[in-house]
Amino acid sequence: QVRLVESGGGLVQPGGSLRLSCTASESDLRIKSTAWYRQIPGNQRELVGEVTSGGAPYIEDSVKGRFTVSIDTAKSTVSLQMNSLRPEDTATYYCNVVVTHGKWDYDYWGQGTQVTVST
Repeated sequence: QVRLVESGGGLVQPGGSLRLSCTASESDLRIKSTAWYRQIPGNQRELVGEVTSGGAPYIEDSVKGRFTVSIDTAKSTVSLQMNSLRPEDTATYYCNVVVTHGKWDYDYWGQGTQVTVST
């Protein structure tokens, strides 16, 4: 069972930056895709950005040009770089990693990390 541990959330002023990291408990994973989602209470979890193996990255329109998703396979870490943060970016952020084990793909989630953008 792979565990994902998130870090990097916190309180930041509008216009500031944060980098969220999501590190897997195992190394040498065959990461098929990684994504970051966010959720505010009462709303559905929404996709922020996604990177798939061999595919073009996808970034949701409201964060395009400000957020970047990346993978460091050597460290089994995926990251979300968030710049020019806005109050509407306030949410709990979750990482998602799809890993291939043999013939099967497995879906893993981080525990969530709170990001608050406020003065």
